[in-house]
Amino acid sequence: MDDSDFCKEFNSDREEAEYFKRKAKDYRELYQSAQEELDEFQISSKELEIELETQLKQAESKVEDLGIKNARLQSEVDSLRERCTGTTSSFQKKIETLEDELAQLHAVKRELNRYIRELEQTNDDLERAKRATVCSLEDFESRLNKAIERNAFLESELDEKQELSAVVQRMKDEARDLRQEIVIRDKQDEKKVKPETSLPTTPATPIGPNTPLTPSARISALNIVGDLLHKVGALESKLTTCRKYVNPPRSAKSPLHSPR
Repeated sequence: MDDSDFCKEFNSDREEAEYFKRKAKDYRELYQSAQEELDEFQISSKELEIELETQLKQAESKVEDLGIKNARLQSEVDSLRERCTGTTSSFQKKIETLEDELAQLHAVKRELNRYIRELEQTNDDLERAKRATVCSLEDFESRLNKAIERNAFLESELDEKQELSAVVQRMKDEARDLRQEIVIRDKQDEKKVKPETSLPTTPATPIGPNTPLTPSARISALNIVGDLLHKVGALESKLTTCRKYVNPPRSAKSPLHSPR
């Protein structure tokens, strides 16, 4: 009820009473409506309060659980941080060790590359030496084959020389015998010169085995012996020269004994 209701003028008391009855009825209805709303509000607020308390308890329980989980996770985080720090330190040490090993491997690789280059150079030198040795061996084999052929030829000449030596020796013996026989017969002829000068000339008789040689025959025999001796001397000189060629001094180095 506002102030305008009290300032309002009525024609009669009955009208005023009716007016205020209506107002009272309106306010009663408004009060009842407000009371009902209040009751409903109180009921709903109690229900809401109960629900909020339940939710609060749940939230507090959840907060407590989350706090426990947070503490556990924090502990795990600290443990993981420590492990991570230790692992990082270990990895750093391993990285440093691997870097040192890598540097050593690079040094070894450089050394191996240098050694490989030296081996390749040595291999090239050995190849050249091998080619030179092969050429020397081929040349030596060619000379050896020629020497073998010449040695075979000389062996045949040596056989011939031995035969000639035997012939010469036999002819020397014959020549010595002839010289002795000539000397003896010369002495006999000298003894017979004077008696034969007084005897008449007799016809020539055939020359037999015991007939003395004429001067021309003796000269011919001596010439043959001299020629044979000269040939034997030439063969001996040639054989000595060939032996020097076939059997060189042992101090001379041969490609067969050269290092490969």
